Amino acid sequence: MIFRPLLLPLLLLFAGPLAAQEDDVTTYTLDNGMEVVVIEDHRAPVVTHMVWYRAGSADEPPGQSGVAHFLEHLLFKATDDLESGEFSDTVAAQGGSDNAFTSYDYTGYFQRVAADRLELMMEMEADRMNDLRLTPEDIVTERDVILEERNQRVDSNPGALAQEQIRAAQYLNHRYGLPIIGWRHEMEELDMEDALSFYDLYYSPNNAILVVAGDVEPEEVLEMAQEHYGPIPAEDQLPERFRSTEPPQRAARRLTFSDPRVAQPYLVRSYIAPERDAGAQEEAAALVYLAELLGGSPFTSELGQALQFDSDIAVYSGAGYDGISLDSTTFTVSVAPQPDVTLEEAEAAMEEVLASFLEDGPDAEAMERIRTQLKASEIYARDNVQGLARRYGQALTSGLTVEDVQAWPDILQEVTAEDVMEAARGVLRPEGSVTAYVTPETQETAAAETQEETQ
Repeated sequence: MIFRPLLLPLLLLFAGPLAAQEDDVTTYTLDNGMEVVVIEDHRAPVVTHMVWYRAGSADEPPGQSGVAHFLEHLLFKATDDLESGEFSDTVAAQGGSDNAFTSYDYTGYFQRVAADRLELMMEMEADRMNDLRLTPEDIVTERDVILEERNQRVDSNPGALAQEQIRAAQYLNHRYGLPIIGWRHEMEELDMEDALSFYDLYYSPNNAILVVAGDVEPEEVLEMAQEHYGPIPAEDQLPERFRSTEPPQRAARRLTFSDPRVAQPYLVRSYIAPERDAGAQEEAAALVYLAELLGGSPFTSELGQALQFDSDIAVYSGAGYDGISLDSTTFTVSVAPQPDVTLEEAEAAMEEVLASFLEDGPDAEAMERIRTQLKASEIYARDNVQGLARRYGQALTSGLTVEDVQAWPDILQEVTAEDVMEAARGVLRPEGSVTAYVTPETQETAAAETQEETQ
């Protein structure tokens, strides 16, 4: 009750249109095709410098899964002007931080430094875009590093192993069905030629986006970019970004993943779902609402209320959707049952909730609550300059435009209950699903235990 006086001013704060608070973004294109995006924020004398390549694990040649991530590691080795490891040492010596990441649709490199160190970052990043120098020892050492990373993040994590199997079942013809880090047996065979052929083709200015966010002036950023990135020649053999097309999914798929390290059995259902598309983001916006309505807060979501509170069937329930994807993405729902509830019983209860939602639709009060929460999150996101740089880079390498990013907050505010229901009916189709049971028991062990209990 004591929070009510604070709620009204908060709602009034978020009442205005978000379009009036657009990010201060300026864009350019260099003569060699490199795109430049500048996001001004003069509140602190710091800057985030990011270079994004339109090349991720889904762009890898067949038989070379993991090469995009492998190359990401190798870019911290020597160049014509830098010794191995000198890049990160230099950033740290300037009081900054740096890192890199690989996803299905992109690879990105970033540094966060004082604004007056921006030109040094450009100089070093341009150097490794064009002048990487690898040795056979680099290949062996870094291949061992990525294999150990797979050990730690995937092979020792039954949930990650299960997720690999789920994606492989969901995508039959698309490289989204392969793990970003790669299949172990292919990672073990990656060599110098694999890494350099990927580098020579994709690490080119006409396949890159420079995003600079912080205490900068756009004209000065352009001048520096022209000096350091401008002389790098465009790749004239850069292919059109081609992806194999996933065929229509016509049958529900099921799998059971058993691993004795699973502490809490759970089930996951994954549906193939549309991504955010340039100029047509409305369906994706509706799916954002659907994920929140079905599995956001356990106190207010459909699954949480029904399974965790009304019936005490589950210890956890949730739903998720991320529309930033070049090609079709997924929508997921998951349930972890109470110890005395079987996965079959939990699945039946989950299906009842989904069927009820498809019949009755969303509650009007819930729609408005989510609308307000999304407006708040979009406003607060502007306080994170590095987050803004990442938002634009991720979108632009996934087929969206600056205008799409800026339109997104208002599109979210315009979603109606009818939009959510249309999106739900299009996505929550059994024939488009993969249902996975993740359990510590094999089916044979579970059957034997059940037989013993009935004797």
